[in-house]
Amino acid sequence: MSAFEKPQIIAHIQKGLNYTVFDCKWVPCSAKFVTMGNFARGTGVIQLYEIQHGDLKLLREIEKTKPIKCGTFGAASLQQRYLATGDFGGNLHIWNLEAPEMPVYTVNGHKEIINTIDGIGGLGVGEGAPEIVTGSRDGTVKVWDPRQKDDPVANMEPVKGENKRDCWTVAFGNAYNQEERVVCAGYDNGDIKLFDLRKMSLRWETNIKNGVCSLEFDRKDISMNKLVATSLEGKFHVFDMRTQHPTKGFASVSEKVATLNEKKS
Repeated sequence: MSAFEKPQIIAHIQKGLNYTVFDCKWVPCSAKFVTMGNFARGTGVIQLYEIQHGDLKLLREIEKTKPIKCGTFGAASLQQRYLATGDFGGNLHIWNLEAPEMPVYTVNGHKEIINTIDGIGGLGVGEGAPEIVTGSRDGTVKVWDPRQKDDPVANMEPVKGENKRDCWTVAFGNAYNQEERVVCAGYDNGDIKLFDLRKMSLRWETNIKNGVCSLEFDRKDISMNKLVATSLEGKFHVFDMRTQHPTKGFASVSEKVATLNEKKS
């Protein structure tokens, strides 16, 4: 097999940055994207870029007091396109990128860093109210309604006496009507937990033996179909979420991505 028959990743534009980037997201329905991270001096930064004539143009740079770990447009309307972010201080902020001096919504949601964030109900994706889910190093997963100040609409935390695990990733799914909605959370010890927001209960849990780096449903706005979980050591797992066995849970397959050294050997 020649090199050209293999999957190719071609760099379209490259740009060096003077800060650590933790997350980047496309601005919906535009040729713009935002990057989020922290400067070496310990402050947070959001940069807004636009692709123009094959190059990147910096449109806006916003510096904040706390490093910014993650962001999502998932709960915003297509008209507003507000960016929701989680920072190292455990704060959830929602920003109007046209007037970013003060957040349009803010809450100190967690005791420690917010590692991960996802949104639903905006951008015409998913039925039901706009909601944001955050996962933190403090072991909790919280669901927020931006129309409601201060208190989360759901709080999934370890029971008293149980060890608090670092939550690395969260994802909404199953939002195919006004009532149904789930949140899936992955943790540093390999735990994956599926929370049913309609019943306010833990629907399913499993362990994939390595820290869970990312979770994603194939689509958020349909009845659960496929869930992909990626983990440390280059493994990814695909779960068939259509049928749940009462004791064995969901069927799955897994694959380990070969590293460059493994390919050479």
